[in-house]
Amino acid sequence: MSLTFRLFLRLRIPHYVLRITHSFLTLSLLTAFLASCAQASTPAPTADINAASTQAMATLSNAITQTAQAPTAVPTETPTPTLALSTVEGPTIPRTPPTLPAGFTTSLLNPLDTPHTYITDTCQYLKARWDPNNAAPGTVVMVIMFHSILKPGDELSDYSQITSGAFEILMRDLHEQDFQAINTSQLADFLERNAKIPPRSVLLLVDDRKDRYYFDTLFYPYWQQYGWPVVNAWLSTPLSSADLWQQQVDLEAEGWVDHQAHGVVHNIGITSSSTDDFIMSEMKGSIDAFQTHFNKKPIAYIWPLGWFTAHAAQIGRQLGYQLGFTINPRGPLMFDWIPLSDNPDPQRPSYMPEGSVNDPLMVLPRFWSYDADRHIDDVRVIGREAADYAAANKATELEYYDIVCAPDYGPIPVATP
Repeated sequence: MSLTFRLFLRLRIPHYVLRITHSFLTLSLLTAFLASCAQASTPAPTADINAASTQAMATLSNAITQTAQAPTAVPTETPTPTLALSTVEGPTIPRTPPTLPAGFTTSLLNPLDTPHTYITDTCQYLKARWDPNNAAPGTVVMVIMFHSILKPGDELSDYSQITSGAFEILMRDLHEQDFQAINTSQLADFLERNAKIPPRSVLLLVDDRKDRYYFDTLFYPYWQQYGWPVVNAWLSTPLSSADLWQQQVDLEAEGWVDHQAHGVVHNIGITSSSTDDFIMSEMKGSIDAFQTHFNKKPIAYIWPLGWFTAHAAQIGRQLGYQLGFTINPRGPLMFDWIPLSDNPDPQRPSYMPEGSVNDPLMVLPRFWSYDADRHIDDVRVIGREAADYAAANKATELEYYDIVCAPDYGPIPVATP
């Protein structure tokens, strides 16, 4: 194969590389020779093979050049699909709420006295419980009733009494254990919506008609020293003198004695056989007397003799009472946590079971003054245990709230100054 022939086996033109096969070149050369022979009119001298080859290659080169210069349609390429990041989110996988922990219990209560709750809306409860502007979990209230505080030197003659010396020790111990006294409105706000109150609170509740001297002598010093108010379960009997009524009006106006309803007749308790007229005369009769003398409506009813019924509690609610107090010393109070009993206790037959009332706030327990001092540590420990239990379950309860409650109830509020 000649050098010229090999050079044209691979011919480069702009943008293309033409690979020429041996057969195609051979055919092209043969065509050129035949054309040359056909044009000759006279016998030609012996053909010069090299010259013919040169001419044929020149013809082929010219054809190729023209072909290369002609516009060539470039095949349209199908665009390669590009995977772009979509801004449309896929379906959201619903979060599964955790199981809420069981309610707090403690071994410091009597086995028959169990915590009863009263807030039926779980989301409402959790939002109030974990609102940093409200009372912290474990906030506890000790309600103490005082029937008779004896004068110095007098001896005990009844289990409802407390000596003046024991009373002073009780008040000292409460203060040393960081308890602070609150009034009835503060207690109602705490129990209903977990409003902030001191972590260890005490409600000092004096039953029956006491004159001004009684309050000034026994309780006013603590109002002066610690700012401790006292509650008077006032008996609105028409037998009270005008002077005694005026003493109460003056104490109420001074702001440190908070009067609440204790019935009218007092020595006849409400039972299942009580008529609606009698119940109304006791409960509404107290409201009428309060509005006349104190220009206020009582929010708490202290059941005379500690007797109550579910029906009477319902009537009390209809009249606007927010709280009710028994004489049963079941234990302390916490938000949505009231120790009550569902069954009679043979060991404590005088304690009426409250569970069937189905309204814990209308049958709140109270400690008796004569042995309240020995329960202070129990109350303090119950509060601490409840706080620890809440802290251990906080993450679970907040996760549940975020999944189940937040869409409708909004986020847990942030702390405000």
